[in-house]
Amino acid sequence: TVKKIIPRPIFLFLQPFYHFFLAFWAALFYGFPSRRISIIGVTGTKGKTTAVELMHEILTEAGFKVASLSSLRFRTRDTETRNYLKMTMPGKFFVQRFLHNAVKSGCQYVVLEVTSEGIKQFRHRFINFKVAVMTNVSPEHIEAHGGLEKYLRAKLDLFWRLPRAGIAVINKDDVNFQRFSAATGASKIFYGKEGIEINGSKLAIRDISISDKGIEFSINGTTIFSPLLGEFNFYNILAAAALGLGEHIALEKISSAVSGVSGLPGRMEFVQQEPYAVVVDYAHTPESLRSVYGTLREVDKFKSLICVFGSAGGGRDKWKRPEMGKIAAEFCDQIILANEDPYDENPEEILDQISSGFSQSTKHKVQSTKKIFDRREAIREALKSAKAGDVVIITGKGAEQWMMGLRGTKTPWDDRKVVGEELRNFN
Repeated sequence: TVKKIIPRPIFLFLQPFYHFFLAFWAALFYGFPSRRISIIGVTGTKGKTTAVELMHEILTEAGFKVASLSSLRFRTRDTETRNYLKMTMPGKFFVQRFLHNAVKSGCQYVVLEVTSEGIKQFRHRFINFKVAVMTNVSPEHIEAHGGLEKYLRAKLDLFWRLPRAGIAVINKDDVNFQRFSAATGASKIFYGKEGIEINGSKLAIRDISISDKGIEFSINGTTIFSPLLGEFNFYNILAAAALGLGEHIALEKISSAVSGVSGLPGRMEFVQQEPYAVVVDYAHTPESLRSVYGTLREVDKFKSLICVFGSAGGGRDKWKRPEMGKIAAEFCDQIILANEDPYDENPEEILDQISSGFSQSTKHKVQSTKKIFDRREAIREALKSAKAGDVVIITGKGAEQWMMGLRGTKTPWDDRKVVGEELRNFN
C-alpha cells in the first residue's frame, strides 16, 4: 500500500494535501452539486442519525423534496438503500455522487450526517452547507484525533466554514455551546429545555413529559408528541424542530412529522416486549450507554436490567473501555461481555479492559458478570436468564450488518436477527 511505500513522516505530511485534492476532484467531477441544492450538515457525538431522520420527515411533511445520508441509510425522495459501508460519512466521491443524484432527482434539501473523522479527512470540503446543526459533544475518537480539543475542533470546522448567510443550530444545554456559537458569523438558532431562540425571540417549551410511553411537550402552545424514548431523543426532536422553524415550517407540520417517527432500526429498538423485553441499541460511547441504560432503568415495569455489550471496537478509543464497564456496573443487574468488532486486537484483552471498570462503580451492586466471547452465545445466555418483567439490552451494533475481524474481514451479523432466531429456538 501507499502507507508502506512512503516513509511515515512524509506520508503524514502529505496526507492533508491528498485528502484536499481528492475532495476537490470529487466535487469537480460531479459538477459541484451542492451549489444547486440546500445542504444541512448534522454533527455531534450522539443523536446525529435520529436527528437526520427527523429532519428528513419534517422537511418532507412541509412539502419539500428531500434526500438524506446517515449511518443508517441513504434516502432520495421515495427510494432508500441501507448503509452497509461501516462508515457514517462515506468517502468523498460517494458523497458528491449522492449530492449529484439528489439534484438530478429534483430534491431541494439534502440532510447529511457529518462526522469528525469525515471532517478530518476533508469529506465535507467543497460542500456548500446552508445549515450546520450541533447535537452535543462528549469524548469520542480521542485517540484518532489526538485529544479532546482536536476532536472538538474537528466538529467546529463545520461551523467555521458556514457562510454568513447560513444558519447554525446549536444545543444551548451542551457545555460547548459557546464555542460553537463563537465559531460562526451565521445566523444562530439555539435550542434547549427552556426553549428555542430564533432571531432574538424565544419560543417557550413547557409541560415536558418523558416516560415509557414516549415524549411530549409543547412549543408556544403547540403539543409535540413522539413515541421515541429517552431524554436524548427529546434533544434530537428539539434539534429537528429548531431546524424546521429556521426553515419557516409551521409547528403543526413539525408536530405531525415527529409523531410519525415511531422508531429507527437499531436505535432503542424493542425486538420483543413480553414476557420480558429485548432491546437493541447502537450505543457505543460512554455517554450514549449511560443514556440508554438510564432510560430503561427509569421504566417502572422493568424489574432487572440484563446487559450484553463489548462496545469498544478494536484499535480505537481504548480510554473508554474501563469507563463503559463502570457505567454498566452502575445500571445493570447482570452484565455479559461479548465480542464485538475486534478488528486486529485480541478480543479477550478488550473485554478485560472493559471489566476493569466494574470495580470503579459505587452506585449499584451488580448481581453477576460474565465474559462470553461468542456473541450469539452471550445473547442466548442473556435471553435464557431473563424472567418476566426483565429487560435484556444489547448495545454496540444496533442495525449493523457485519462483525469486523482480522485484517478488515467482515462476517455477516445482525443483533436483531440473532435475537429473533434464539427466541424462536426457545419455543
